[in-house]
Amino acid sequence: MIVYCATSNPGKLREFQLAAPDFDVRPLPAKAPPPEEHGATFEENAAAKAEYYGKFADGYLFADDSGLEVDALGGAPGVHSSRYAGEDATDHENNTLLLERLQGVTDRSARFVCVIALVRNAKLVKTFRGVVEGRILHGAQGVGGFGYDPLFFYEPFGCTFGEAPIDRKMKVSHRAQALEAMFTFLRNTAST
Repeated sequence: MIVYCATSNPGKLREFQLAAPDFDVRPLPAKAPPPEEHGATFEENAAAKAEYYGKFADGYLFADDSGLEVDALGGAPGVHSSRYAGEDATDHENNTLLLERLQGVTDRSARFVCVIALVRNAKLVKTFRGVVEGRILHGAQGVGGFGYDPLFFYEPFGCTFGEAPIDRKMKVSHRAQALEAMFTFLRNTAST
């Protein structure tokens, strides 16, 4: 089954494709300018993106909104994770700002959240949510992954997501959980 995904992030696309080898996960067939994200929640942003991009693809398309929630920062950066340090901020700039805001903070508990919205012919079908708990280190460790991965320490692995091999990360990550729920839904839908 072909399922289109709405992302320009090569790291996310790679993870989407690794998550379901039995599906043909493809990027959007047409270039479209990105919509503005005005939602207050991951669910709102994911649904708005999926409905918008769904107009450019036939059949199923999914979009995600994901980010990092840090307890000591009241859930920030949250839905602003990719633009925490500004609209065109790099991963390094976002990570630097996060570390600056956590200086002197002892409670560094955090979680990655991913919400995937699935549409069919631009109409919302369902959303799927994944969450993984961890903590923010005082400095980056590892060069793998993307975004906040080098700062996010996952206790069961004893390392950051930036140090973990991608196949191992994809067994437990927030994105993997949301994707697994979506692909299970699609498998069940296809078999009925």
